[in-house]
Amino acid sequence: MSVTTSPIPVAEPSIAATLFPIVAVIFSGFLVIGLAMPALPLHVHQGLGFDTFVVGLVAGSQFAASLISRFTAGHLADTRGVKRVVIAGLIAASVAGLLYGLSLEFVDMPAFSLAILLLGRAILGGAESFMVAGALNWGLALAGPANTGRVMSWVGTAIYVAYAAGAPAGSALYARHGFTAIAFATMLIPLLTLFVVAPLRGIAPSRHARPALTKVLGAIWLPGLGMALSSVGFGAITTFVVLLFARNGWNAAWLALSLVSLGFVIGRLIFGHLPDRIGGPLVALVCILIEAAGQALIWLATMPVLVFAGAALAGLGYSLVYPGFGVEAVRRAPPESRGLAMGAYTACLDLTLGVTTPLLGLIAGVAGLNAVFLASTLVVLSGAVIALWLIRTAGLSHRSLP
Repeated sequence: MSVTTSPIPVAEPSIAATLFPIVAVIFSGFLVIGLAMPALPLHVHQGLGFDTFVVGLVAGSQFAASLISRFTAGHLADTRGVKRVVIAGLIAASVAGLLYGLSLEFVDMPAFSLAILLLGRAILGGAESFMVAGALNWGLALAGPANTGRVMSWVGTAIYVAYAAGAPAGSALYARHGFTAIAFATMLIPLLTLFVVAPLRGIAPSRHARPALTKVLGAIWLPGLGMALSSVGFGAITTFVVLLFARNGWNAAWLALSLVSLGFVIGRLIFGHLPDRIGGPLVALVCILIEAAGQALIWLATMPVLVFAGAALAGLGYSLVYPGFGVEAVRRAPPESRGLAMGAYTACLDLTLGVTTPLLGLIAGVAGLNAVFLASTLVVLSGAVIALWLIRTAGLSHRSLP
């Protein structure tokens, strides 16, 4: 009888202990992105004097660069080893901080300063691709495909804890020392993280033949589209909620950014096992509806507390969209190309945010900042159609909760 009960308490801590160093590295790497979230829109809009479209363009440039580099990062994780990919991402993130600082030398030439800042954002987008591709495939190699959803949840939790911690820290640094402090932190933190990565044991790359990229894309495009549509709400909050607070004369915009990340982390910690147990698309569907409700609450908000509530609700809903659709993407992908599949899957997110963030900026300029959150609500809800289709084709609607 002890044989049936002993594996349960032993397995959980072993996975957590195995993934912890990778999670710690991802936290450190993404902290620099969280630091810039509350500061970047204000620096571009108030410091350099550009409109909301340019704010969206600067924010979206990171996602566009991530899209371009995502396939390369996934391929290199499969063929050259995950540790090398993570190290390359950390070095690139530090270079982005150097360019942030260089852009400040030309603030009296706003267009030139903006160009350097855009280059820094682009390099940071590539760094993010390499860090995510390396960490995800490192975790999948250590924990096994049966724990795909859990690996995604742990890595994602580290990312959004970094966002939650970075938002108030970045707001305080910007208020006291300006964008110079953000640039310095972006340059320094990844370099310090290299000391954490150096002693970790890498995973030897697979030597199996690789299927064509078109085959991988054909396997993951549908769950990737569902995830991408559902992610527009996150881009709307991280880019435009600070400007919404500034326009209305409200304080503590950083709290909205922290609450969306806190809701995300809570969802991952409590419910992160569900995609592996009851099916990813079913979990994604429920989460999309919760996220859309949070977006709608921000759209209708007439006071800060409603924005805070909407941000927390949106973060909670968004928490399991990525692993929900991701479990289905990994299930469909060739096992020997999980790195490339994860790169292609995440590239769907980059494509959507890289395109829609500037478009949301245009909407803000024409119809006002509140309209951004109406548009994001409608786009997020369209992801539910994809989830329903995947449930129908996989027969997940007939499963019951454990």
